[in-house]
Amino acid sequence: MYSFIWFLLIGLAAGWLAGRILRGKGFGIIANLVIGVVGSFLGGIVFGILGFRSYGLIAELIVAVVGAILLIFIAGMIKKR
Repeated sequence: MYSFIWFLLIGLAAGWLAGRILRGKGFGIIANLVIGVVGSFLGGIVFGILGFRSYGLIAELIVAVVGAILLIFIAGMIKKR
């Protein structure tokens, strides 16, 4: 149960950070937080496929932020269409 709570907290932080990094390209604070949670899952999959593992809070946050940025970028591309 605690790992799920940490997953959500890291995802929320990642969504907020991704929104700050991609100024003007996000979808608002609430959507960025949700995208952060989904993006952290996506980041874990992408890094796992590439053979990288994240150990520790900082590494997990980096993976989640990269995943959230990737997801915001993809969602922005779809939104433009």
